[in-house]
Amino acid sequence: MSISVFILFAGLFLSYSNGANDNFKGVATLFGSGASNYKRALYWATFTTFLGSLAALFFSKGLVAVFSGKGLVPNLSTEMPLFLFSLGLGSALTIYLATVTGFPISTTHALVGGLIGAGLAVGQNIQIEKLWNIYLLPLLFSPLISLILTRAFYPLFQSLREVCGINGQTCFCINGKEEIVEVTPGGAAILKSSGITLTIDQVSVCQTRYMGTLLGLRAQTVLDRVHYLSAGAVSFARGLNDAPKIAALMIGAKIFGINNAILWVGSLMVLGGLLNARKVAQTMSKKITPMNHGQGFTANLVSAILVTTASFFSLPVSTTHVTCGAIFGIGMVSQKADWRMIRNILISWLITLPVAGILSASILLLLKN
Repeated sequence: MSISVFILFAGLFLSYSNGANDNFKGVATLFGSGASNYKRALYWATFTTFLGSLAALFFSKGLVAVFSGKGLVPNLSTEMPLFLFSLGLGSALTIYLATVTGFPISTTHALVGGLIGAGLAVGQNIQIEKLWNIYLLPLLFSPLISLILTRAFYPLFQSLREVCGINGQTCFCINGKEEIVEVTPGGAAILKSSGITLTIDQVSVCQTRYMGTLLGLRAQTVLDRVHYLSAGAVSFARGLNDAPKIAALMIGAKIFGINNAILWVGSLMVLGGLLNARKVAQTMSKKITPMNHGQGFTANLVSAILVTTASFFSLPVSTTHVTCGAIFGIGMVSQKADWRMIRNILISWLITLPVAGILSASILLLLKN
């Protein structure tokens, strides 16, 4: 059987794992803030991610060259079938393991780790300067920039809301209550107690809503629509940013041309998200910090701007790092962040690159020997 079949499998598995781990990240704030239920958010993420993948056919082909590995390792290595298979399978396994354990990690980090591990396994030197300038710097600074911008924008949006006379209100369910108790065999009863009860319900039922008007429309309606648009923009930007990175694997193996490769990658990303996104969705939406609609919108807006800008300039930023950084920023502003969960996510980020590198190197050495 041709090695190309195995490279194709690795590329499709990588695409599926990417969709399972990444597709929901753009809409995590919709689900987390109660603006949408899980299924509606997932379908919106799936649709807009696939649109982003299609747009990559026209706007993000520069990322194919970046993630071919050329310049990071000698060009001859990036054309070796074993190198490409080991890179794809090692990266895919890393992402899939994180997905089934519910940790949102970076496909970009996994690919970089795979490039390094497979490159070292074939006995080639890694170009450290290129590794730092083109790969690691954008990955390291993108979550920090996202966090800072979110912390800066949210107070500004709060002030703008107050200037426009839009107020946040939370409803509580209060009702009169009387309890009766039977006291005779004949069924006569007397009043046992009376008073007022306060009903506490799920967050999705009892949540902050915005009262007032904006541009002649109800403020809550405007916010919900813009929140959906910003979430769709993040998912679109993710498809735009990630599809060409993974397509580089199939193009390097000369299995597909660039257009067909991106279409296959986009399709498998959709499938992975539909079938295996729930655990990462719970982590991103519910376990980092509680958030209201305005906070979710702010995080999504910052994420969309950063990821879309990076895609057009062919900068390999991680959608995971950007979206998580924005949600971390919301948690810091609201002082409701779960720091234990944030610590665990940061640890998973730190080990992504070495785990992918070790897996890719091990696969290559095993097959080579």
